Amino acid sequence: MKTIGLIGGMSWESTQTYYRLINQHVRTALGALHSAKVVLYSVDFAEIEALQHQGDWQATAEILAAAGKAVEAAGADFLVLCTNTMHKVAEPLEAAVSIPLLHIADATAQVLQQQDITCVGLLGTRFTMEQAFYIERLQRQGIEVVVPSEPQRERVHSVIYQELCLGVVKADAKADYLTIVDSLAERGAQGVILGCTEIGLLIQQADTGVPLFDTTEIHAAQAVQRALRSF
Repeated sequence: MKTIGLIGGMSWESTQTYYRLINQHVRTALGALHSAKVVLYSVDFAEIEALQHQGDWQATAEILAAAGKAVEAAGADFLVLCTNTMHKVAEPLEAAVSIPLLHIADATAQVLQQQDITCVGLLGTRFTMEQAFYIERLQRQGIEVVVPSEPQRERVHSVIYQELCLGVVKADAKADYLTIVDSLAERGAQGVILGCTEIGLLIQQADTGVPLFDTTEIHAAQAVQRALRSF
């Protein structure tokens, strides 16, 4: 079994979900008392969040590069960055280490392609929904991306930072998200990516008939597949 290197804390609410899912998948695959070999580096999200909203992505890249080096030095065989937004600095992170990064957008694209999804809605932070780093990566793999309207994007973003990252789940936020999911489907999306690792805390597939693609679940499952590839 390979050792999975997790860079988490963005936020820790979703990082604990990664840890749980990864260990559950290993136990399902190997049985008995098996659990995952994991190295976890958890950053202080307050520092990252401030730099994000200041637009200082270089500083965030330096923080994550240092984390990646530490995880590699601790024996990780590959990296899993437990956040969608911070894949904006995936390239400098990859350049800082000699082990591979399992990119969350690539993992998600693989699942979409397997299900013949060619047009998908995207929920996430404003950075993920509005900047090119995530959308263009999906587009290069033949997937059209539909994002919410401006007021909807603001609502999605504010719920993530002001509620979900603090572990707060509210009924009105859930209702608003499900309305936005429906609107994306009405605009042609065959499914919707939960493109922030906290969104799965708020809405699940049982809440809607629109197919949802939870990036936390997808990323964790593929991390385990890679860790067990030699078995």
